Amino acid sequence: MAFLSVLLLVLAFFVGSLPLGHWLLSRMGVDPRVNNAYNLGVENVLRRVGPGLAAASAGLDFSKGFLAVLMASSLGSRELCVLAALAAYLGHLNPPRALYGGVPPRGRGNLVLLGVLAGLAVAGGVGFWIAALPVVVYAAAVGYWGYASAATVLGLLAFALLVAVSPLGIPAKLGALGLLVAATWRFKENLGRILDSTEPRVGEDVPVAGKRDDQVVTAFMIHPMTLENFWSARRFAWLKPLVERGVISEASVRHMAANLRPMKVGELHGIKTQGGKEIRCYLLSSPLLPDMFTSDPDLATRRAIEGARLAQELGAEVFGLGAFWSVVGNKGVDVQAAVPDLTITNGGAYTSGTIKAAIPGILHHFAQEGRDLRQATAGIVGANGVVAFGIARTIAPQVGKVIMIGRDMERLERSAATLRRSVKDTEIVTTTSYDTLREADLIFSATSDPRPVIFPQHVKPGAWIFDEGRPADADESVREVPGVRVIPGGVVRPPGGMTSNIDLQFGEGAVPACLAETLIIAATGEHGRKSLGPQTLTENINFFVEQAERLGFQVVD
Repeated sequence: MAFLSVLLLVLAFFVGSLPLGHWLLSRMGVDPRVNNAYNLGVENVLRRVGPGLAAASAGLDFSKGFLAVLMASSLGSRELCVLAALAAYLGHLNPPRALYGGVPPRGRGNLVLLGVLAGLAVAGGVGFWIAALPVVVYAAAVGYWGYASAATVLGLLAFALLVAVSPLGIPAKLGALGLLVAATWRFKENLGRILDSTEPRVGEDVPVAGKRDDQVVTAFMIHPMTLENFWSARRFAWLKPLVERGVISEASVRHMAANLRPMKVGELHGIKTQGGKEIRCYLLSSPLLPDMFTSDPDLATRRAIEGARLAQELGAEVFGLGAFWSVVGNKGVDVQAAVPDLTITNGGAYTSGTIKAAIPGILHHFAQEGRDLRQATAGIVGANGVVAFGIARTIAPQVGKVIMIGRDMERLERSAATLRRSVKDTEIVTTTSYDTLREADLIFSATSDPRPVIFPQHVKPGAWIFDEGRPADADESVREVPGVRVIPGGVVRPPGGMTSNIDLQFGEGAVPACLAETLIIAATGEHGRKSLGPQTLTENINFFVEQAERLGFQVVD
């Protein structure tokens, strides 16, 4: 008897793991993993393939759960029927990868749950109402709140409580509790999105790439710059008082952050180009703090790839890598190779473009204050980088002296030699010391350092600092130096009155230039203009500057 029970549970798991719906859709030429809004599910499949195929796929999933319980009922054990229900559900959630030829799609399993409840009501001997009331609770919760994920958890909570007070034995009670725990774990991301107000309700129109000519869908990867930013997502807000009171250590939060896969934490609404095209943008995050990118670059690259795959599931056409994500995986090259069917950009071209657009205005205002540009000294911080060297190349002909500061002296000298050949009347100096900044009247900074690199001792009174760094290269204390003006760089205001459910730290209605590049690529359809790797083509920089103006994007200066 014990052997047959174990065999039936193994068979129930196998039946639950059969990808019947997946095989059906694949045979009909539909890839259920691509452009799939959030996760697989009846409503999402209905949205993609129509009522006929959706109903057939749903029926196959229902039959898996029903059949698993029906098989278990042959031994006449009610407890075994509940355990078989759990086995079938776990099989659906965690099928062997070989059945899918790779990574299985992340199905919700609601139809399998409905099948097992129907099986328990008809053949499982648990009592009609014990199996039926959870369905009633689910329907009521969906009708009231509109969230299928929360409704599923509430329905299974009702089932677990009903089984707990029933005469059924301990195995059945544990099986019902197992269903509740498995579903809650499966829906943890959906429940987090409910807290963040980013989970769509049943019946809500979810944008899908290519569905409408007047709408494009993008996604952008962000991360917290500090622990304070970590709490900005509502799903993590409960941690803040615990950390402040010492109940949970900062090290524990960092460990948790390192183990969290990318998730959807926000969405940008209201972006509409001057031509009338709506741009939807999902904000994704794997909450690695800045120092974690340098301490574990392999982890950062792996999370960026997972973020790209999530963006693809969300239906995005273009995926942007922001802040320190922009430098992982050889500045996006490895991420693109891992997810070849999605356009990925690190935003470098338009970031350079915004600087190109902003510098003339900054120099004009500088000169208007009676300061002679030809006698001025400009300091370029991070001059080993593409963006900072672009700045040096732009301003060198207009000032008397340029101080190029970077970490690699050999590379600095090669870059300086290029400038000296093209700008013979300007003195070009290279150094790795920040102390030389004290000479500079104008400071342009664009590093990828996770901490400030410019402090009051590096800045003379009256200096202007154009800070392109994200996070900021200039420490807040620099503002206390008399006459110093700090100008944030790379900030863009998209057209149409953008709103967001989370603070991006760039001011109301504004985004970083790397995010704006993601939006512009999607709006223009010029996917070949993406920025990957260390090289940024001048023609692409010019393209983004021109297209941004045409579409209605404005550089904030």
